[in-house]
Amino acid sequence: MKAVAYRKSLPITDDDALIDIELPAPQAAGHDLLVEVRAISVNPVDVKIRANMAPADGDSKVIGWDAAGVVQAVGPDVTLFQPGDEVWYAGALMRPGTNSELHLVDERIVGHKPKNLDFGKAAALPLTAITAWELLFERLEVSRDKGVRGQSLLVIGAAGGVGSILVQLARQLTGLTVIGTASRPDTAAWVRELGAHQVIDHSKPLNEEIVRLGLPPVTYVASLNQTDHHWPAIAELVAPQGKVALIDDPAAIDVRLLKRKSVSLHWEFMFTRSMFETADMQKQHQLLNDVARLVETGVIKTTLAERYGKINATNLKRAHALIESNRAKGKIVLEGF
Repeated sequence: MKAVAYRKSLPITDDDALIDIELPAPQAAGHDLLVEVRAISVNPVDVKIRANMAPADGDSKVIGWDAAGVVQAVGPDVTLFQPGDEVWYAGALMRPGTNSELHLVDERIVGHKPKNLDFGKAAALPLTAITAWELLFERLEVSRDKGVRGQSLLVIGAAGGVGSILVQLARQLTGLTVIGTASRPDTAAWVRELGAHQVIDHSKPLNEEIVRLGLPPVTYVASLNQTDHHWPAIAELVAPQGKVALIDDPAAIDVRLLKRKSVSLHWEFMFTRSMFETADMQKQHQLLNDVARLVETGVIKTTLAERYGKINATNLKRAHALIESNRAKGKIVLEGF
């Protein structure tokens, strides 16, 4: 089967940063689905792994953690799917990635693809939807009662992949006042289109932006990027007894800044359940099916922003370069081999 891989951690400008290769087709066992990959999307985790985790000398590593496709075969323990089912999922960090024609994935972290989306539009959503949902409803424990008013959510990096779905979930499923950050006219317009009540400029001190708009201290903060840069401002703008959730990898943050306000700090990492095979691992299957229904009923829309053509090394290098530029809006999708 065709696949895209890397053998060394190289700058994305290097010809060999990502390469086209051929691999043997895998076989489904246990709870595995063998999926024919029709579309993938690219996430910051792809870039981080490629840049920082070189395979052993002579080995090739296939990455990618978003896919939509069709089940070709199932392992003997599979009960949730059958061959021919159209699926979407984000995969597991400790297994080969989705940048291949055929891919093995545990059924417990797979959902049925929304019927009203093509494979490309569907592939844009799984990883970011899982991250946003878990962050909002499991880490921050925001109420899904839309009648609960008077609370607010600040989404730092609202125009990116996770931010694009988090803004929608918060606006459509909760009573929160949603404040997104963006620094360019096009990304600010995108965040407003997704449902943010207010948009502030993250190139300026965020606490000062909140004051400028006359907004009260923020109940919940979702910091999706540059947390270490914004940390003092976050500690200043968050409300007493508020909550802060992170998904990035800040160099260093002084959590003592939260003590005076009794603010709690939460981490969200959507691979935790698959990495440790937690007892509630199948919640990601249920979550993706819930999001699919929201998409099918028009409550949530795809966050696909750009289609980069077929799944090959050349197009994936373009996508990685855009992610590294920190100027991506929504999600980048590649389709077919």
